[in-house]
Amino acid sequence: MTNGHIDIVSRASYLFDEVVVAVGVNKSKNRLFSPEERIDMLTEAVREFPNVKVDGFTGLLTTYCQERDIHAIVKGLRAVSDFDYELQMAQMNSSLADIETVFVPTTPEYSFLASSLVKEVATFGGDVSGLVPDFVRERLAARIDENRRKGDQ
Repeated sequence: MTNGHIDIVSRASYLFDEVVVAVGVNKSKNRLFSPEERIDMLTEAVREFPNVKVDGFTGLLTTYCQERDIHAIVKGLRAVSDFDYELQMAQMNSSLADIETVFVPTTPEYSFLASSLVKEVATFGGDVSGLVPDFVRERLAARIDENRRKGDQ
């Protein structure tokens, strides 16, 4: 969860009566945190928004949305390269279910921000404060240290 994600959630909470941050389990991605840990961190990060909740799911996002009567997916866009991929996903989702995708351009100060970059910078000892909430930075540093200790054994 980066400050860019929080920015998109904040803006979506202004646009919609209710926002669900849906955390999918994608086995092809190498995650530092379990789905439960990610849900806990996201819940803490969005607690200031009373109309936002966090939930986890497996399978297709469209199935998750259909089962909960959700008709819009909000996607943050950082660059044109994001749009190419996300447009394809939006069109696929629309073909699978009656779901619209709403694209929200990221705030310029977060346009370079990607969780994979934050993880890489933190792994090599770089300062990620200002890019993620403090509690995420602390948990990230602790997990990286934990993984290093495991690697030393």
